[in-house]
Amino acid sequence: MPDERQKRYLYVAIDRATRWVYLEVRSSQSAQDARSFMKHVVEKAPFKVQKVLTDNGKSFTDRFTRAGERTPSGHHPFDQECQQHGIQHRLIKPGRPQTNGMVERFNGRISNVLTTRRYASGEDLEQTLKRYCWLYNHHIPQKALHHQPPIAAMKDWQTKRPELFHKRVINHPGPDIYD
Repeated sequence: MPDERQKRYLYVAIDRATRWVYLEVRSSQSAQDARSFMKHVVEKAPFKVQKVLTDNGKSFTDRFTRAGERTPSGHHPFDQECQQHGIQHRLIKPGRPQTNGMVERFNGRISNVLTTRRYASGEDLEQTLKRYCWLYNHHIPQKALHHQPPIAAMKDWQTKRPELFHKRVINHPGPDIYD
């Protein structure tokens, strides 16, 4: 893109139960960017994040060093952010991205969306990603959710298990009704 001189990275979080997606475009794959992203996930999610599954990238773990594989130290910034919020951080098996299949599938959807047109700027591309994320969460039915979009599934979860939530699920194109 004409206005871009550096790479940008897409960070994606998906809730396994509701398929709700949160994403951000970041300027690096640094541990601090990953930590900041996790902080934003916790702030934006209306539910209590209990577990996180990530790949083994340096932005998420210190599991791998020049000396080889080791047990994560817990001192990595991403781990510290998780600990601060009482979130269990799990790692996929090395070389097995299919273990994190929901994110891989969503990234495939994003690739399809991005190939449909040319973008005038990085901001244009980022706005397209945010619009698609909103569309996905609010309007695209998911087979695994009995053909409901993620927000509708999240509202169902909130009705059945309110203790899992710390905010009301709102902004759904239907009534926000709670008994």
